[in-house]
Amino acid sequence: MDLDLDQLVGRARGLVVPGRRRILGIAGPPGAGKSTLAGELVARLGGEAVLVPMDGFHLANSELRRLGRTGRKGAPDTFDAAGYAALLARLRSPEPGSVVYAPDFDRSLEEALAGSIPVSADVPLVVTEGNYLLHDDGPWAQVRDLVDEIWYLQLADGERVRRLVERHVRHGKARPYAERWVDESDEVNAAVVAAGRARADLVITGALTG
Repeated sequence: MDLDLDQLVGRARGLVVPGRRRILGIAGPPGAGKSTLAGELVARLGGEAVLVPMDGFHLANSELRRLGRTGRKGAPDTFDAAGYAALLARLRSPEPGSVVYAPDFDRSLEEALAGSIPVSADVPLVVTEGNYLLHDDGPWAQVRDLVDEIWYLQLADGERVRRLVERHVRHGKARPYAERWVDESDEVNAAVVAAGRARADLVITGALTG
């Protein structure tokens, strides 16, 4: 569907039920605009929603070096998928009066930061975004059943790749290196992500407006 931002906010608001916790997922390939959409939804819903990104479960760079996966950072096996699923389970059934602390990801450091995002039990909607919410291999397969609704965000490949290269350059990579990384890593991961599209509740096409 080609929906504008106002329509998507309305759909997200429909998941808000006071006194009940719901989780909305935003999936899609690298560079599709997941974090931008998730951030806009949470901003417009005010105190009724909080954002918990999947990227907080990136393995540390030191661990990627130990495993020999540094050149594949961003692939499914470079995340703590079981830890992410466990957090979603906690968020889905919060203890009254409790606060769950979720990790975030700092792009300037290229590292996850533990305990960065407080999620109070009285917040009715958690929005989570990331590449592999619809991936069905290993611990990732648990995620689909822990999230009430998952939207798949799709953007034309040319624009998506352009955005990816520019993002890498903004965060300090030389342009030739950024272009090579996108081609050899991000686009390989994008193909894995696309395989889960059919499992989404909603497919959103095109750049968002509104």
